[in-house]
Amino acid sequence: MARPSVPFLLSHPAHWIAFGFGSGLSRIAPGTAGTAWAWLVFVLLAPWMNELRWGVLIAASLPLGWWACTVTARNMGVLDPGSIVWDEVVAFWLVLWLVMPVGLVGQVLAFGLFRFFDAVKPGPVGWADGLFHHVTPQTDPHAWTKAGLGILLDDLVAAGCTVLVFALWKWL
Repeated sequence: MARPSVPFLLSHPAHWIAFGFGSGLSRIAPGTAGTAWAWLVFVLLAPWMNELRWGVLIAASLPLGWWACTVTARNMGVLDPGSIVWDEVVAFWLVLWLVMPVGLVGQVLAFGLFRFFDAVKPGPVGWADGLFHHVTPQTDPHAWTKAGLGILLDDLVAAGCTVLVFALWKWL
């Protein structure tokens, strides 16, 4: 499969969303680029947001992301392409929403922890990542739908692990 391109990104609204509005096209560490894009958008939206608005945005982003990741993965012919970063975007919004208010150091720590859990996939993150790896389009007619869920799930578990570390840190 060839690297996704700007024309591919622009060929369907799902691609635009799944690629994190282009951040997933980064040639270097697209998952990190998508997380950085999510952080920037969080900071830019913060003046207009409150707890309810963040909750609604994140809740709406999950089924929208499932759809966009499913369509984009199917159109690419790859069950979990690295250039799909909507999973990082929505999961990191969830992290920031739950750990705020923290200063810049806390946000950098959240970024680093989330990237660690997402990249290394320790414990429950690895379990979530492996749930749908046995699914193939040849053996399961719902493989692409499951792929969209699988793309999102490990990042949501990574977000949960990140928030858990913050909760333990604040408790101690």
